[in-house]
Amino acid sequence: MAAPSGKVLSVDEETALLHPIDEYVSNIQHKIDELRADGTSRVVELQTSIDVAKNDHVLTRDERDELIGGYKAQMEKARQVEASHKAEVDDLIADAESYLKEHFDRDYLDHVKASCAAEKLGAKSKYEKALADLEAEHKQTLSSLSDSKEVKEENYIYKNRRFDAKVTFQTETQQIKDRQHEAFSYRYHLIDMLRMGKFTFGEKQAQKRENYLYTFNTRNFLLKNGLYIVILLVFIALCAVAPIVKGTQLLTYQNVLNILQQASPRMFYALGVAGLILLTGTDLSIGRMVGMGMTAATIIMHQGVNTGSVFGVVFDFTTMPIVVRAILALVVCICLTTLFTTIAGFFTAKFKMHPFISTMANMLIIFGLVTYATKGVSFGAIEPTIPSIFIPKVGSFPTIVLWAVAAIAIVWFIWNKTTFGKNLYAVGGNPEAAAVSGISVFAVTVGAFVLAGILYGFGDWLECMRMVGSGSAAYGQGWDMDAIAACVVGGVSFTGGIGKISGVTVGVLIFTALTYSLTILGIDTNLQFVFSGIIILTAVTLDCLKYVQKK
Repeated sequence: MAAPSGKVLSVDEETALLHPIDEYVSNIQHKIDELRADGTSRVVELQTSIDVAKNDHVLTRDERDELIGGYKAQMEKARQVEASHKAEVDDLIADAESYLKEHFDRDYLDHVKASCAAEKLGAKSKYEKALADLEAEHKQTLSSLSDSKEVKEENYIYKNRRFDAKVTFQTETQQIKDRQHEAFSYRYHLIDMLRMGKFTFGEKQAQKRENYLYTFNTRNFLLKNGLYIVILLVFIALCAVAPIVKGTQLLTYQNVLNILQQASPRMFYALGVAGLILLTGTDLSIGRMVGMGMTAATIIMHQGVNTGSVFGVVFDFTTMPIVVRAILALVVCICLTTLFTTIAGFFTAKFKMHPFISTMANMLIIFGLVTYATKGVSFGAIEPTIPSIFIPKVGSFPTIVLWAVAAIAIVWFIWNKTTFGKNLYAVGGNPEAAAVSGISVFAVTVGAFVLAGILYGFGDWLECMRMVGSGSAAYGQGWDMDAIAACVVGGVSFTGGIGKISGVTVGVLIFTALTYSLTILGIDTNLQFVFSGIIILTAVTLDCLKYVQKK
């Protein structure tokens, strides 16, 4: 069936094109429904009845078992009928699919697409003509006016009329887009009926692609991904400049491994603070937590007797087995960081104190205590055998990356598959509504801080082993901003209740890669802070724009 190229189809003409396809497939569908009536359809119906019976608490246990037993006996007979009709049903489905493959695009969809393309051109021409007419009318009106107030009113009217014309054009364009999308989707509606909702991988991907193109909006895309695109372009530029400036390739296998190794401990801090940002909070004490944990871990795992003291006491853990010392260091790191995050969480949840204040207080207390206790000295190196036990390199691959992967998987599970995770999103999105629905805002808030503390402790322990010691109160300065920035870049919104673990992961990798690249190029550390600040400002601005648009 051929249609004139560029012809705009009316509703009746489009229906006429679809009618033979609809009729053919509907006849087959009717035969399939008859064959499924006492088989597949009956199995689905009985399975639903069994599920209802299992949740019916009015029935006694014996009554429930007897009822379900009867349903299962009927289901067994229905399955036998289903099996006896399977070959015939499969042949009918194959016949319908073959017909759709041969006729749907050629006899229907291609004509609708051509019609929609012609309609779009017509709508655009109509819009351009409307603008030209409005402009001519506006100029003619202005030529007859002399009063400034009247000129101002005419300009205002002209602006509104142009806006109305634009809205009309956008509405018409969307209607054309809807029509083409519905025509595309109708094929999968027929397949859905034939196969009872079962699609092949290719069919699923085709539908996803169509839905993406149908809902695509350039402004929303740039708001969501604009920062990533800019950072990617900057990184590409750095890769291009590195061989010229430093005579070395930036994007090498070894450099990628180095970036992953550096990012691994930082991943724990970002995952921890992400939960707090999800609750519209933050944590300014991360950097000092790093210094505290690194100092504690270095003291416990120190190579030989400690060279420094804590409150005047020199600790010696050399009599303990190395593995025990490493595990003890992990436990101490987790206990210390969790203690302080819990305190901050308690004040935040109990007294509605903003996390900015409670965590800033933590930051000052931790830094003051650790610096006073240790006199600000660095505690040197840890036993070199400890990193080779817990984060060995397999060839050139640093297994510390596997710890980060495990943390990502666990936190993803907590956020997406547990009641606590669902409550975290609910409280972050609307704490008042969450409280009304029975969620303990206090427990969720404190729980988020506790989880952050545990992750910080693991991060401190791994960073200590990665650096083979070097713990001091000053270590980790600025890491709080890096962790927060990674979350914001990764799409965790300060407006609350919005964020994904995948985004946090990407944010950490982006920030670590950029920092590593700038360091290789010899960019001053102070300028790197400027660069980080610009990224944070841009990310938060885009996040605010998305929030304003949503409102």
